[in-house]
Amino acid sequence: MQDKATLRRATLARRQALPPAEIAQRSQQLCDQLFHQFSVAQWRWLHLFLPLAKRNEPDTWPIIHRIWAEELAVRLAAPVVQADGISLRHYELTPATPLLTNRWGIPEPAATAETEVPAAAFDAVLVPLLAVDCAGHRVGYGGGFYDRFLAQCRPGTQFIGLNVLDDAPVAAIADVLPTDVPLTAYITPGGVWRF
Repeated sequence: MQDKATLRRATLARRQALPPAEIAQRSQQLCDQLFHQFSVAQWRWLHLFLPLAKRNEPDTWPIIHRIWAEELAVRLAAPVVQADGISLRHYELTPATPLLTNRWGIPEPAATAETEVPAAAFDAVLVPLLAVDCAGHRVGYGGGFYDRFLAQCRPGTQFIGLNVLDDAPVAAIADVLPTDVPLTAYITPGGVWRF
């Protein structure tokens, strides 16, 4: 059983070693898995993160562009880190939405009162992660942003982790906290797990 810090260090190093072309190919495989294994067209609202390219995060743009190209009814939203540095708010993402880069280099939709989406609206949330265990507990960057956000979502919302590494879930994470919100599913380029 490994702790979050150990898993975080090891996984970040392995992910950072992947060349951009590999990230692009694996991100497309994540997109294909999502559309093959989940009823994306039936969702009303999908929350997704916009990738931090310098950290080799999964690129969610293939998912976004496919939804727009197929003119699916599902609406999209992405997070904006708030000035307090610990919370997220969520704003609609359309082809016309201007994007701004935050202090960490993460693209965010321009925030307006009209385009804010409450956490309770989401049918599914795509969650960034570094590792996950067999109970659906995830290792992120350690800021707690997503655990606070997921706790605000309504019961029945699907929490789907994305990982460009083809890592199966580890047996257990040693230092899971009571505030950690487990995933309902986990996607890698080569597989899907449901919890």
